[in-house]
Amino acid sequence: MRICYVAYPNSLRLRSANAVQTHATLRALKTLAPDTLAIVPRVEAGPGAFDGLALHLPRIGIGRLSRIYRSTLWYYAERSVYAWMVLALLTWLRLAYRRRFDVIYVREVICALWLALLAPRLTGARVVYEVHDLESRNPSRAKEGWAQPLLYLIDRLTLTRPAALTSLTATFRDMLASTGLRDPCEVAVLPDAYDETRYAPQDRDAARRALGLSNEPTIVYAGLTFAYRGVDLLLDALVDTPGARLILVGGRDAERTALAAQAQRLGIGERVTFIDTQPQERVPLYLAAADVLVIPDTVTDVTASPLKLFEYMAMERAVVCPDLPALREITGGDGALHVPRGDGAALAAALRTLLDDSALRQTLALRGRERVAPYTYTRRAARLIAVCERVAQARDRVCINEV
Repeated sequence: MRICYVAYPNSLRLRSANAVQTHATLRALKTLAPDTLAIVPRVEAGPGAFDGLALHLPRIGIGRLSRIYRSTLWYYAERSVYAWMVLALLTWLRLAYRRRFDVIYVREVICALWLALLAPRLTGARVVYEVHDLESRNPSRAKEGWAQPLLYLIDRLTLTRPAALTSLTATFRDMLASTGLRDPCEVAVLPDAYDETRYAPQDRDAARRALGLSNEPTIVYAGLTFAYRGVDLLLDALVDTPGARLILVGGRDAERTALAAQAQRLGIGERVTFIDTQPQERVPLYLAAADVLVIPDTVTDVTASPLKLFEYMAMERAVVCPDLPALREITGGDGALHVPRGDGAALAAALRTLLDDSALRQTLALRGRERVAPYTYTRRAARLIAVCERVAQARDRVCINEV
């Protein structure tokens, strides 16, 4: 059974959560199934993390035309061209070299659209789509009024035409079932994961000494970007969390500048430390230095499966996060302290409670570590392979949610 893994990471140097998750999954997948052909676009010049791991196809930068007319439709066109190149390559491999792939596993919506429509006939491969959300609800979707019917058509085709789907959360799978878009039997749940070689418990005081941090109650948030993650809500909550220091690791320059200005307006500027985006191997040191790790909000709701939740819990630190069913799938409800989404007062109260109660912090930390232990990239890749094997063996739709 041969798999072709198709992705469209927006950074070859792992500057986004999407790229990090794609790279880590692919690395584990290639270890377990070396014959896997991975295909990604050459989105940046120079060396990148995917070199030697995936075949690079050229990126036709149609999306850059959004500088002339701002629209996501340019990016739809760019990804469409990429999907057609993938189809041309796989068709050529089949005809010229008799190299056929049983399953194409794709994790980008526009690529999934074209591959689901054309790949079975042209390449003989069945398609599995890793769906992260409805395109009609995507914050980055096309906003033109006349394009909205197109978004709903994209959703319908990408959710119904592939041989099977995988979802990051059972909550989203159940939503698809409730709307009649897909039989839940045909949707396997593959949550995000963490790198167990990098994210593991470390001594807090040693981490603080290594970073030159003082020994005071410390809250940490780490992310490649702060946009749409509720970090402004976290600053508001810090006003009502006296005596605590907040360390924000990552974010873009403009995001850090705006948040620093907010902190000054709130009178907490001296209690907030901004750290530039760090190499992946250094991020765990900041997480280890924390008393409490926090996720103030998520970009999505029923599909929420943030990498940082897995990484936080793996570090064996108390975690505060929104009370969403999708997150409870991972925490079990007792592996983190959940607060109502968007409630700054509740967030501040949760932070105060944990900073004042070391026993509760320890209990949450240990339970969180226990809950997250199964969610490694190796296990994620093994489950992905099992799904593809089941799909490859079937002639029609196949039940995969018990794989």
